[in-house]
Amino acid sequence: MASRKLLLLLLLSTVLLFISSSLGDRKAIEIGGGVGVNLGFGIGPTPSPSPLDDSDGSSPPAQAPSSGPQPSDFPNLKQYYAYLVIQRFKQSITCDPGGVTQTWVGYRPCTYEGFYCAAPPDSPDTPTIASVDFNGFGLCAPTIVGFVDQLPDLALFHANSNYFSGTIPDLTGLPYLYELDVSSNLHFGAFPTKVLPLSNLIFLDLRFNFFAGAVPASVFAFNLDVLFFNNNNFNEPLPAELGRSPVAYLTLANNGFTGSIPPSIYNASNTLVEVLFLNNRLSGCLPYEIGFLSIATVFDAGFNQMTGPIPWSFGCLLKLEQLNLAGNLLYGEVPDVVCRLAKDGNLANLSLSGNYFTWLGHSCWDLVKTKVLDVRQNCIPGLPEQRSPAECSTFWWGPKQCLPSHDIPCSLPKGPTKRPMSSTPPAYVTYEALHHPPPRN
Repeated sequence: MASRKLLLLLLLSTVLLFISSSLGDRKAIEIGGGVGVNLGFGIGPTPSPSPLDDSDGSSPPAQAPSSGPQPSDFPNLKQYYAYLVIQRFKQSITCDPGGVTQTWVGYRPCTYEGFYCAAPPDSPDTPTIASVDFNGFGLCAPTIVGFVDQLPDLALFHANSNYFSGTIPDLTGLPYLYELDVSSNLHFGAFPTKVLPLSNLIFLDLRFNFFAGAVPASVFAFNLDVLFFNNNNFNEPLPAELGRSPVAYLTLANNGFTGSIPPSIYNASNTLVEVLFLNNRLSGCLPYEIGFLSIATVFDAGFNQMTGPIPWSFGCLLKLEQLNLAGNLLYGEVPDVVCRLAKDGNLANLSLSGNYFTWLGHSCWDLVKTKVLDVRQNCIPGLPEQRSPAECSTFWWGPKQCLPSHDIPCSLPKGPTKRPMSSTPPAYVTYEALHHPPPRN
């Protein structure tokens, strides 16, 4: 714990020291460990200490009793007001299996477990609460309204694997907030649109909650690096503006999204590294524009209701390692150019089971033998574990709306370009996000 706290303190000090610099290059992601994308954030005025009213006005101001701690007992006024906020939140906690809140006593809130201090940019000599890391604490509280939104100098709020409920508060009063992780909680309601005006936000993790309805188009207009929305109840079509986002890691899996994958995904060709559409109710034809995702290593749209042939443009995905289209209504021939990605590119897994393909391109047959390609439960003559002739015939009598696309918008390599495989299996950020964060040590 001491080393973890020291690491986060160093992180916050570095970020706040260089607050006026630009964001710079994006770094690696650590999922569920308390620190996400290690970046800076922009400059903004720090709100003056307030009487700390709840955002909905339902609770009286948090004030110290005349006989209780006074501002002079604390290192500075910011820590005094933070103390009032923390103590009020402490009273709302109904379970604390690790006894964390027992450390929330005394006049030094920077020493409380889960809280970390640094000096905000406009007050370099006034350290205050700059980070809250409750990951894995298992705390129970009916709401975080009136807590996180009342810590005006907060840069990071990580609270995965707790039992916090209610909606996400209005965080527009936190000008420095750049990482928000409320995954694996009990939050509900519509998408928390009040986080979107946070211009410095680069990491947004809402997975494993009960958010429902639509994801607003505006979320894809912000300069976010990570978007994790998986394992909620979102059930509307994906916004047409999806491809506007510069996000590198996007997981929309295990929801109820409807409609088609927007062709605007073309605009993410130089930024999107991993994307999961897995296990929704997406339909329509596979967009030709997917073939432009030049740096993508993971594309997973398995277990939806998409139909049509695989566009030959997929043959341009030379950096792709994982391609999963299993459990859909795809048909036709598996293109040879796609199977060649295992030889000319980096493709290690091609999952097409549970569709209605009728034939394989020349390069695909070897992939079946080496188990790189899974085409079980299709309609391919001569292969085992296929659908029955009656099932295949019934499907082919149905209407077909997707035309084959044989255009290849790139120059295919003339010889193998596949890089040597590492002895260590790759760790995919988006697939890791499909698992609940591990308990805290």
